[in-house]
Amino acid sequence: MNVLVTGGAGFIGSHLCERLVSDGHRLTIMDELNDFYAPAMKHANLDAIRAAGPFTFFECDICDRKRVFSALESSRPEVIVHLAARAGVRPSVADPLLYERVNVRGTMTLLEAARVFRVKRFVFASSSSVYGVTDRVPFSESDYRGLPASPYAATKAAGEALCYTYSHLYGIAAVCLRFFTVFGPRQRPDLAIRKFTEMIEEGLTIPVFGDGSTRRDYTFVDDIVQGVVSAMAYDCAYEIFNLGNSQPVSLTKMIETIEQAIGKRARIRRLPEQPGDVPLTYADVSKAGRLLGYAPKTPIQEGIPKYVEWYLSRAGQGK
Repeated sequence: MNVLVTGGAGFIGSHLCERLVSDGHRLTIMDELNDFYAPAMKHANLDAIRAAGPFTFFECDICDRKRVFSALESSRPEVIVHLAARAGVRPSVADPLLYERVNVRGTMTLLEAARVFRVKRFVFASSSSVYGVTDRVPFSESDYRGLPASPYAATKAAGEALCYTYSHLYGIAAVCLRFFTVFGPRQRPDLAIRKFTEMIEEGLTIPVFGDGSTRRDYTFVDDIVQGVVSAMAYDCAYEIFNLGNSQPVSLTKMIETIEQAIGKRARIRRLPEQPGDVPLTYADVSKAGRLLGYAPKTPIQEGIPKYVEWYLSRAGQGK
């Protein structure tokens, strides 16, 4: 299969791309390599993919219509997996217009390119944040109320709506995947598990917003990749799936699990809750299990030690 992955140099994208080239797919990666975090980390991710197999790379802003269209004209993908985005709830509160530009305009630019170049399938990385603050648990795709609590969540909800529009108007098979708090090797440095691991290992005080009772459905990256690969082959007009672990873990428990994996105690500084944060994410994955064969295999008690092992090995290399 001929696949184009946006954001392929990132955390989830690099794992997916490794899997795709290992499986023998023809791969094109589109990534801006921006400085949201160190571009050197993204180059290292590209090196890891390159070690698994060949690919074509376009350094490209997904809002740049000319560059995006040129890349699709050259690569002619059968499937686009759209992972590129400005990510994170708190940064989106600080700079909502940037998030609107990249996540909404960028998604529409890619969908328009998919229309022009007759791409058969479009897989969109959405987020559990679209559910907002809700007491309906676990979160089911059919219970969605459309009340996002942050600009980031609102842009992801907009992306889902655009995917439906292009499926309805132009027959592009579109699958939207609501990811639930993905973690694992190569995790972005701004994400809690990586940030806390680094700070606990170095003996620094970690900032904890709220009383530690907030719960997240932490999902290991290998499980997410399996769900994405299955979605790429799913035959539909338009569909939405949760990809999570269905085992919410409190912030306090997550920190304790890192402490156990590292063998050091955390020094904690309590801070007020942050605007846009939600108290709970909890995926109902029964639909993905039934239609995609999705079955997450890695609980946080196994995933964090795997992550810590990777982190310490990189620290030992001075990276």
